[in-house]
Amino acid sequence: MKHEYYFEVRGSELDSFGHVNNAVYLSYLEEARWKCFYEMGWMDFLKTSKLFPIIVETNIRYIRELKMFDKAVVKTKWKYEGEYIITDHDICMENTNKKIAKARGKMILVSHDRLLHDLPDFIKAELDKEV
Repeated sequence: MKHEYYFEVRGSELDSFGHVNNAVYLSYLEEARWKCFYEMGWMDFLKTSKLFPIIVETNIRYIRELKMFDKAVVKTKWKYEGEYIITDHDICMENTNKKIAKARGKMILVSHDRLLHDLPDFIKAELDKEV
């Protein structure tokens, strides 16, 4: 499954060199994931089932810098491996598609009691779709 999340760099996200602070990229990825959950209609299921997506691993490679008012997009390919949801992200400039960074994330679903929950079949089916 593929998903795109568009954003514009804000001044509060910059470091002393005038480019996006490295930790802010994690926020961009988090915003992209929540937006996808919402757009796919998974939020209601997560709320009623009292399940929580938990990030267990993120690896980022920075390629170019982002500066204030740059418009960019997080392009994500979603899949699953066992009970892990895998996200392969490319952060690119919106107009030129130049790659800014790439990242891979791994998450699981856990219950309120912090117990691992199997991925529901309907989520697996969505993740298997090629768009």
